[in-house]
Amino acid sequence: MTKQDVTTMIRAAKRESGKTWAEISAATGLSEVFVTSACLGMNSLLPDAAAKVVEFLGLPAEAATVLAEFPTKQFDKTVPTDPCIYRWYEITGVFGEAFKELVQEKFGDGIMSAIDFDMEIERVAHEKGDRVQVVMRGKFLPYKSW
Repeated sequence: MTKQDVTTMIRAAKRESGKTWAEISAATGLSEVFVTSACLGMNSLLPDAAAKVVEFLGLPAEAATVLAEFPTKQFDKTVPTDPCIYRWYEITGVFGEAFKELVQEKFGDGIMSAIDFDMEIERVAHEKGDRVQVVMRGKFLPYKSW
């Protein structure tokens, strides 16, 4: 059983049960974004959290072992065509340099960690139409001289 197999099982169980990512993540006590990413194969869950996902969705016990395995984080390097994902690509293209400039002006020469990191996605009511609010927090990692 591979991570892709488990992702396929999770998507099917989610669809058939009507459960949400928020409900699945609540069963683990972990972040909705992180649990969703792990269920899609891009992160690993600790064995206890993996077992909770498997139990919550009624999956075979072996799926917990796979959810706890370290992933190989590979993704397609072509421009994404799904409109929702493409917007992230577009945001990076339009605002990436500004992001880099502002991080380095405020913190120094370095990067924001995607390892010591968290993210939240919320729906925010707005008079011109609801907004997607994304909050990302990552540890600043300065480049070192050696």
